[in-house]
Amino acid sequence: MFRRALITATAATAATVLAACGEEGGEATETDGTVTIAATPVPHAQILEYVADDLADEAGLTIEIEEFTDYVQPNLATDDGAVDANFFQHVPYLEQFNAENGTDLVPVAPVHIEPLGLYSDQVASTDEFSEGAQIAIPSDATNGGRALALLAEAGLIELAEGVDATTAAEGDVTGNPLDLEFVPVEAAQLPRTLEDVEAAVINGNYALEADLSPADDALASESAEGNPYANFLVVNGADAENDDIRALAELLQSDEVRDHIARTWPDGSIVPAV
Repeated sequence: MFRRALITATAATAATVLAACGEEGGEATETDGTVTIAATPVPHAQILEYVADDLADEAGLTIEIEEFTDYVQPNLATDDGAVDANFFQHVPYLEQFNAENGTDLVPVAPVHIEPLGLYSDQVASTDEFSEGAQIAIPSDATNGGRALALLAEAGLIELAEGVDATTAAEGDVTGNPLDLEFVPVEAAQLPRTLEDVEAAVINGNYALEADLSPADDALASESAEGNPYANFLVVNGADAENDDIRALAELLQSDEVRDHIARTWPDGSIVPAV
């Protein structure tokens, strides 16, 4: 399910043990200067690799990265203590996951935003969609709602009054002049559907893995300004005050990381959250 990448930045701090443990999710981990973190490859593991190579040593951290290609296993690994933290998700998805799985995972620090985009191999603009066209959208409720909100913003559908990206569901579609068909697909598989559907709404990280640019290739994309879907560093509730986690959070929100994101993704496909 995942490829393990070990990245070490020498130096470690003296080991201490957190006094308090959360009621759920297992015991707090020791503060020993090492953080094992689960991440999806692009851009999360790439950002972590920069931190490990260029910033972690001075902060007294060793960062070990485990790469996952889906949105479920990183949370399960964090919950059961196989890793100390994860970095791949926004808070609405995390809250849904906790509610559905009885986990006690908490967001620590927002790092970046990945605007959701509408992509197609068959049409060049939203004016060209055919009647009854199939549009693939993420199958999880939170990103599915974002997808519907994006389609509404693009003028392809209408949503009920008061419904936004955080609450939208297919039942909230009140106007669908082209009778578009929404095809829920697991987020990681969305780029592969472009051969089979007229368009797909694809999460930013999976679009990048498929060499799709929200700025250059998307027929429509979310605005980064005021976007509530920042990707967070996430930990087991027992580890929210772990000194190593806090040190990593500071690095991920540093000027150096903001500058690195701007240099690496100058097209705005990845935008610092703070």
